[in-house]
Amino acid sequence: MSTGTTLVLASGNAGKLKEFNQLLAPLGLDVRAQAEFGVQDVEETGLTFVENALLKAREASRVSGLPALADDSGLEVDALQGAPGIYSARYAGEPKSDERNNQKLLAALADCAEGQRSGRYWCVLVYLRHAEDPVPVIVQRSWEGEILAHPRGDGGFGYDPLFWLPDQGMSVAELASESKNRLSHRGRALHDLVDILKVAHG
Repeated sequence: MSTGTTLVLASGNAGKLKEFNQLLAPLGLDVRAQAEFGVQDVEETGLTFVENALLKAREASRVSGLPALADDSGLEVDALQGAPGIYSARYAGEPKSDERNNQKLLAALADCAEGQRSGRYWCVLVYLRHAEDPVPVIVQRSWEGEILAHPRGDGGFGYDPLFWLPDQGMSVAELASESKNRLSHRGRALHDLVDILKVAHG
């Protein structure tokens, strides 16, 4: 992969943009938000993370004329039959609000005992060389944890204050950003994606 490559991130999420740039800057990749190129949010009509990531990446690449990187991610809670799933970002409706999403999740699990609150973050990454790319690179990784009864920590974003990591003894919101980038579903998916792109581009 040549250095100095600009990628458009098919997202308006400032937290994701920061994480992607932290991970990709050492490789000479400059990740820009889609808003810089006048890309509007595409309607996420897919029924899976993969379908929605593809929709977002194709639109961002089409409008910007650049390679595009899209992430569709969310939280799957076993006791809720996989909810909030693909609706994680808008679980509590519009306008999107991390605080209201977290409150709704806590309410949904109010009668769920400790030890019965297992779940996982999922991240699907899609990389398109151009809008009509017939062979998109798709990577998906998960991160296992449990849902807390009360939020802990003030880092991260989304459901991080409620996502407990038994092996770390803390919530995701209490992790240092370097640790989160190394351990998270998104961080590991992105590292996998970079490895694939290095091979593809020589």
